[in-house]
Amino acid sequence: MRILITGGCGFIGSHLVRHLINQNNFEVLNIDALTYAGNEANLSDIQNQDSYSFVSSNIRDRVEINEIFSGFRPNCIFHLAAETHVDRSIDGPYEFIQTNVVGTSVLIEEADRWRNSLSAEERDSFRFVHISTDEVYGSLESSSAKPFVETSPLNPNSPYAATKAAADHLVRAWFKTYGLPTITVNCTNNYGPYQFPEKLIPMIILAAWEGKPIPIYGQGENLREWIFVEDFVQALFQLSQKGVPGKTYNIGSGDVIPNIEIAHKVCDIMDKLVSTSEYLPHRNLIEFVKDRPGHDFCYAINSTKARNLLSWQPKISLEDGLQRTVSWYLANQNWWAPLREKKYSGARLGQLPSAKLAQ
Repeated sequence: MRILITGGCGFIGSHLVRHLINQNNFEVLNIDALTYAGNEANLSDIQNQDSYSFVSSNIRDRVEINEIFSGFRPNCIFHLAAETHVDRSIDGPYEFIQTNVVGTSVLIEEADRWRNSLSAEERDSFRFVHISTDEVYGSLESSSAKPFVETSPLNPNSPYAATKAAADHLVRAWFKTYGLPTITVNCTNNYGPYQFPEKLIPMIILAAWEGKPIPIYGQGENLREWIFVEDFVQALFQLSQKGVPGKTYNIGSGDVIPNIEIAHKVCDIMDKLVSTSEYLPHRNLIEFVKDRPGHDFCYAINSTKARNLLSWQPKISLEDGLQRTVSWYLANQNWWAPLREKKYSGARLGQLPSAKLAQ
C-alpha cells in the first residue's frame, strides 16, 4: 500500500507513521506544514528508511496537493493535519478555521479528483480516513451521563471543536454527494511520548521537573477520557482496513477521570522516578487558576461499535501509560527543551482576549 498522511510530524501522526513503517512496511508519504507543533525530530528514528518520505507542504495549497497525489499515487489517506489546542483556538481562532476547515475542504476535493482518475478496482479500495475528536459532541453535564455515541448530535463549544465539527460535516458531504469513501474517527484524549509540551500531561511533567507551579483550570473537576497513543493508532489502522465507508467510529479507552486526578497521578510518579528532587512532594506545586472560557465539563465516548467491528481493545492501562510517558519525558530532555525555548513558554493559554478573525 501507498499511504499518504497529513500532519505526520505531529503527535498522533508521527506515531501512526512509525506504526505503518515498522509493523506493516507500507510506503508512507508524510505531508506536514511544520507549524509550531510539527516537529521532524518526532520521526528521527525512521526518517532514513526507504519506505518513508516527507514533503513540507500546506494542505491549503491546492496545486501542491494535486501534484503530490499525482506523483505518489496513494491508495489511502489519513488526514491528521490540524490545529488542535483548545486554548490556542480561544486566543486566535483564525488559523484553526483556515487549517481545519479550509484545509480539509481542499484536501477532500483533491482526493476525490484523484480517486476519479483511478481504475474501477482502485477506486473501490481507496479510503480517506479523517481523524476528528470527541469534542465535536460538546460536553456531558454530569459524570453519570451516558457517553456519546456516533449518532449523538454535534454540539461543539470551543472554536477548535467547531472547526473540527465543520470538517466532519464536509467529509460526510463528500461521501454522500460525490461518493468519496470516507471513514471518520472521533477519538478521545491521546497521551504518550512526543506530545507537544503545552498539552496537559507533558505540561504537568515538565512543570514538576522544573519546580514550577502546575496550573490546573478551575478546581480540576473537569473529566476527560484518556487513551495511550499507541493503542489509538493500532485501532486507527484497523479501521482503515475494516471500516465501512461513510461511517463514523468512536475510539476511546473508557478511562474517564478528573483533571486533578491526572495531575496527582503524574506527580506521584514523578516522586518515585525523581526521588532526590528538591520539589517533593510534587503535588504541592499544583496551583488552581482561573478557568478558561467555555470549558467543557466532561468528554466520554462509547467505542462499542469500533470494538465489535475490530475485536479491538486498549492494551495499555492508564497507570502503565502514564508511567511510560513520564519516563520518556525525563529521558528525552533533548527533544522537549528546544521546544520550550523556541515555541512554548510553559504557561497555560486560553486566558487572553479572543483575537479578531480578520487580524
